[in-house]
Amino acid sequence: MPIQTDHIRTVITAYLAQHPEDAHEVAVVQGLLDTGCGLTSRKSLPGHVTAGAILVGHDGRVLHILHNATGKWLLPGGHIEPTDDTLLEAAGRELTEETGISPQVVAPHSEVPLHIDVHTIDANPVKGEPAHQHYDFRFFFRTTADIGKLQTEEVTDAAWRPVESLADEHLKRRVAGVLL
Repeated sequence: MPIQTDHIRTVITAYLAQHPEDAHEVAVVQGLLDTGCGLTSRKSLPGHVTAGAILVGHDGRVLHILHNATGKWLLPGGHIEPTDDTLLEAAGRELTEETGISPQVVAPHSEVPLHIDVHTIDANPVKGEPAHQHYDFRFFFRTTADIGKLQTEEVTDAAWRPVESLADEHLKRRVAGVLL
C-alpha cells in the first residue's frame, strides 16, 4: 500500500516531539497536508515528499553519492514509490538502489527521521518539471559494509566522507550527536 497522509503526519509528529525547534520549517508540509495535497507523487506541486538516508560506516564517516542530474555530492535518497509502505522503507530502498549496499547489512537508527529538510529543486525542462520543493525526510542508518554496485543511471560515484563535510550545519550537529 502506498504511503498515506496519516503516516506522514505521524512521522512529523514524532519528529517534532524530538526536534520542536524545527516546527517552522516543517509547517509548510503540515499546511499542505491540511489542504489535502497528495505529497507522495513526484508530480505534486508546489512540492513533494522524498526520503533520504544518512548512512554511517564502521569508521564514523558518512556515505555521499555523486548525483548525475545535479553534478553534486549528496546523501542517497529520492522519490517515493507506490510500493513503499513507510518513509523509512523508502529511504532504505533508495539507499540500496543507489549504492548497491544490501539491506541485510544496513540498520536504521530509528523510525523517526534525524532531519527533515525543505529545499528547492531547479526546473528540469528535459523532464518537463518546473522548479519545486522537496520535503526530504532523512533517516539515519549504520552499516559495516562497503559501497556496492552503483546505480549508474543516477549515480556516478560514491565516497565515505567525514561528518564535518556535511554542508548543512544543522544536520552535521545531529549526526555528530548520534555518533557520541
